[in-house]
Amino acid sequence: MIEVESITRVFKYNGISLPDPNPTLPIETVRSVYAHQYPELGSADVQSEIKGKKQIVTFQKVLGHKG
Repeated sequence: MIEVESITRVFKYNGISLPDPNPTLPIETVRSVYAHQYPELGSADVQSEIKGKKQIVTFQKVLGHKG
């Protein structure tokens, strides 16, 4: 028998955990949703890893050069 387990997504940004607004949304859409509150997320890098029954998605600001 095959058993299906669900994975809970956890979003992290700048040391805080952000709730998953909708588990059916793609990660890129969630990033866009949170970009309204945190504008720098619009160009943030996304890293994802599975730990146990959680998918940890971390948004990281892209460091750029001025000038």
